[in-house]
Amino acid sequence: MEKMFPRTTVAGKSLSRMIIGTNWILGYSHRSPAQDRAIKCAHDTTEKISNMLETFLSHGVDTLMAPYSTSPLLIWAVEETKQKTGKDIIIVDTPCLNVDDNAEGRREAEKAVKHSAEVGSTFCLIHHAACEQLVCKNRHSIDRLDDYTKMIRDAGMIPGLSAHMPEMIVYSDENGYDVETYIQIYNAMGFLMQVEIETVSRIIHDAKKPVMTIKPMAAGRCTPYVGLNFSWNTIRPQDMVTIGCMSSDEAEEDIEISMAAIEHRFPDLEKRASPAKQDAFGK
Repeated sequence: MEKMFPRTTVAGKSLSRMIIGTNWILGYSHRSPAQDRAIKCAHDTTEKISNMLETFLSHGVDTLMAPYSTSPLLIWAVEETKQKTGKDIIIVDTPCLNVDDNAEGRREAEKAVKHSAEVGSTFCLIHHAACEQLVCKNRHSIDRLDDYTKMIRDAGMIPGLSAHMPEMIVYSDENGYDVETYIQIYNAMGFLMQVEIETVSRIIHDAKKPVMTIKPMAAGRCTPYVGLNFSWNTIRPQDMVTIGCMSSDEAEEDIEISMAAIEHRFPDLEKRASPAKQDAFGK
């Protein structure tokens, strides 16, 4: 019987500790326009996306993070995968809400939140581009955040924050906002992290709620072996790692590397190809 990936609990919901990332499905490479186009070309049909999702599900990885409600092809692929496998996929949506402090802004935000619920999201984590507009560092506050978490609760979803700005975790915990989980950039290279790695690590360890870490391979700037071993060995048992892949083969490798890291063993992987095989690779 296939060993299933370890799980955690967020707001009473059971989630796989590995989360399926979608930048490498939707075309957000953090590398180049050419790479963005290559990603989109590799995932231009629901069948291509579904094949990779099935690989994750076969190992018990059933949680997916995305700007889901604004990604129709991904929505169709998820529904296709659920129908094919008979398995559920837990959706962590990250909508970018209009947070203007006026009636029109609130109407747009409510519409976006309702749409997130309509397409089947369980979690609704306000995108960092929106929620960072509400931060006041002087007061250690996230102004009017309660307005948006209430919208999310009223729509039947679980609220959270995409906290690329690591202070948001601190401020949210200090003020007791209705936030059940956080997204935080965390990787061995410090890529896109706003303060040094050690400080973010401490913030994650002190967080009152589970943290969903993202970009463990620094958008391809370090290998999965390096990035995933760092992440799994420096977060808490309740925290998660979000992993994007280009193919089912990559998904299999990342799952094996992650399981090995959690179990403190060497991963069972093929050796890399080399045009001039060196003695160090063995026979």
